[in-house]
Amino acid sequence: MLTYTFDGIEKESLYGHLYKCIRNDILSGTLSAGYHLPSKRTFAKNLGISTITVENAYTELIAEGYIYAVEKKGYFVSEVSADIRPSSGTPVSTGVPVQHDQKTKPQGYAADFVSSGMLPDLFPSATWTKLMRRVISGKNGELMKQSPGAGSCLLREAIADHLFQFRGLSVRSDQIFIGAGTEYLYGLIIQLLGYDKTFAVEDPGYRKITRIYRANNVACTALPLDSQGINISALKQSGADIVHISPSHHFPTGIVTSISRRYELLGWAAEAENRYIIEDDYDSEFRMTNRPIPTLRSIDAVDRVIYINTFSKTLASTVRISYMVLPVSLASLFEKKLGFYSCTVPTFNQYTLAEFMRQGYFANHINRLRRYYREQRNKILKAFRENPAFAGAEIREENAGLHFLLKLHTAVTDSELKDAAERGGIRISCLSDYYARPRDAEQNVLLIQYANIAPERIVKSVELLGKAVNGLISNQHIVIL
Repeated sequence: MLTYTFDGIEKESLYGHLYKCIRNDILSGTLSAGYHLPSKRTFAKNLGISTITVENAYTELIAEGYIYAVEKKGYFVSEVSADIRPSSGTPVSTGVPVQHDQKTKPQGYAADFVSSGMLPDLFPSATWTKLMRRVISGKNGELMKQSPGAGSCLLREAIADHLFQFRGLSVRSDQIFIGAGTEYLYGLIIQLLGYDKTFAVEDPGYRKITRIYRANNVACTALPLDSQGINISALKQSGADIVHISPSHHFPTGIVTSISRRYELLGWAAEAENRYIIEDDYDSEFRMTNRPIPTLRSIDAVDRVIYINTFSKTLASTVRISYMVLPVSLASLFEKKLGFYSCTVPTFNQYTLAEFMRQGYFANHINRLRRYYREQRNKILKAFRENPAFAGAEIREENAGLHFLLKLHTAVTDSELKDAAERGGIRISCLSDYYARPRDAEQNVLLIQYANIAPERIVKSVELLGKAVNGLISNQHIVIL
C-alpha cells in the first residue's frame, strides 16, 4: 500500500500534497505504467484522510493525464514519456516535506475555530478547469467584449433560474446585478439609495458591514435582537431608512426571523417612501435539517426588499462573485443613475460560472457540500459531547449554517477564555466579539466555526480546546445538553 506523510505541510491543501506525491512518484518511475492505485476509500483509510481528499487528488491526476480510470476496476498509472521525467540529478519529492528553519516557519494555530473559509479539497477544481477550457475555445469572441455593467446576461439568467429552483424566487434577469463581492455591492446600494439615508444593522452581527457603511460616510445604527429577529420597536424608534438583516440564518446567533416579524418588517418598509430592507442570504444553502427557510423577498408584496447573496460560501471566498436582486423600480433607477459603471467581475469568470450553473454542476456541488458539512457537523458535535472537558455544556443553533454556539457555564471572562486558548495555540471567538455594545452580550458563549477544520483534525482540535479550558477553569464544570 502506498504511504505518504502529511506532517508539516503548512498551508498546502491535503489533496494538493497527495497529488504532488503521486505525480512525483510517477515521474521518478517509482510508480510504473499500469500500476493499480488503491481505491479511494482504502487509500483514505490507510492515510488517515477523507475520501474527498483522495478523490480530488485522483481527479487532478486524471485531468493532467498522469493516471486513468477503468470502470469497475479502478485507477491506473498512465504511460508517461521518459523525456519529460526529471534526470537522475533532479531531486524528487519523497512525500516527506523539507524541514524549514524554525525562525522562518510561519506562525499558525494548532486548532482554529474562527476561520470560515472552505477547505481547498472541496472546490470542484477538475470541473471548473474543464469549463474554463470550454469557455476559452467556445466563446473566444465574446470574451473580448466588455460585459454589461450589471453583468453577463448568461450569468444573470442562470442565477434567476437558480433562485427560482432553489429559493422559490421569481425574478427577472434584469433585476440582477453582479459584483466582485458583497462589500462592493453594499457600496453600490449606498450610492443608489443616497448618502443622506440612515442604515440599521443587527446587534450582534457581522461587524464588517457596519465598518463598510461608516467608511462610506453614511449614518449607521446597531439595533438589538429578540427571539424573533431584529427588534421592531427599536427599528421604528431609530429613524432608519434602510435595515440590513439576515432573516434566514442570523450571524452569529443563528436566529431565524419569525414569519410574524417578517410581515412586521414589510409593514415598516411600506409605511414611508424610500424605506428598504436588505436581505443578506449569505449561507442559506446550508440548512442541515428540513428545507431552506423561504426568503423575505418571496413574500414581499410591496417590492421593498433588496436580496443579496454570494458564491463565497459555496465555491470559495477568492472567487469574488456576488449578486443582488433589486426591486423593479430600483433596477430602473440603477440603470439611469449608475449604469455607467463597468462590471467588476471578469467576463471570463462570469461565463465559467454561468456554464457551471446551467449544466447542473452547481446544484450537484451544493448537494455534495451539504452532505459533507452535515457529516462534519455531526463529527464535531460528537467530539464535544464525548470529551470530558465539556461535560454538560449547552449547544445552540447547530441545524443551519456552518457554525454553532457553545455555552460554557463558568465565571471566567471571555477575554480570559480567549487568552487561555491563544496560549494553547487555539483560535476562538466569543459571541461578545460581535456586539456593538459588548456589555449587553451573554458571556462565556463560544462561536464554533467548523468549515475550515479538516475532518481528520476535528477530535484533536476539540481535545486541544478542552485542555486549554480545563487548564483555566481547573475543577469548575462547564456545561452540552
